[in-house]
Amino acid sequence: MSDPANSSVVVQGRKLETRLIPGARAGAPTIVMLHEGLGSISLWRDFPDKLAAATGSPVQLYSRHGYGQSDVLDAPQSVEYMHREALEVLPELLARLGIEHPLLLGHSDGASIALIYAGTHAAVSSGLRSGLRAGLRGVVAMAPHVFVEDVSIKSIVGARTAFEATDLPQKLARHHADSAKTFYGWNDIWLHEDFRSWNIEEYLPAIRCPLMAIQGIDDEYGSMAQLDAIAAQAGGRVELVKLAACRHSPHRDQPEATLQAVARFVTTLG
Repeated sequence: MSDPANSSVVVQGRKLETRLIPGARAGAPTIVMLHEGLGSISLWRDFPDKLAAATGSPVQLYSRHGYGQSDVLDAPQSVEYMHREALEVLPELLARLGIEHPLLLGHSDGASIALIYAGTHAAVSSGLRSGLRAGLRGVVAMAPHVFVEDVSIKSIVGARTAFEATDLPQKLARHHADSAKTFYGWNDIWLHEDFRSWNIEEYLPAIRCPLMAIQGIDDEYGSMAQLDAIAAQAGGRVELVKLAACRHSPHRDQPEATLQAVARFVTTLG
């Protein structure tokens, strides 16, 4: 269900569900949260409120097109759906919301979107809109993907089995206007043969802002090779946080450790 306090904004001709949690600290960067491949505003649960309380930062959330109570998907996703989110949707969204110097915090697909956004002056070869994003305060990438691994595909196949054989559709329906379109929009493209070559490592050297990458040691959707690639190739300061007893969702599996790490990172931004 959507929060009755949520509002919406029209971006690229589509209504996107939004929610703003005010911050208590003057000058604190606005944290813009980018959800996972099956996420939404409501699926962040109470983590954004705790994040705002711990950091004093305003926290801006939105559900991407096809998610939450945003407009339902009207066409299949393309291989470049995360690129288009980072290079076209997110800049327009930030402009409409008046956010000039954000800290991007993304989970899974959202983390990849944040990394593409942060390194967009390396996007010329993709033929998509490019240009350095000035004023980005930092990036927190939780369980990011910078390339596709066999373990990712195996778990996504497993998610499809769960969606078709369990009550997962009913559970997702609590958070999405059309849970089937949301699920298959994500699942179909990740399992498409053309997606196996998806790779965003070209964006990493252009990332100059402070970057924290967080991943669970037991992440079923990606190995530590993802964090290693980010640490080796990012162009600025990188801090890695590797959490024990944690799977693909650090903010759910290890909420306190994740919250403490992010709050500490925010204090280093000045």
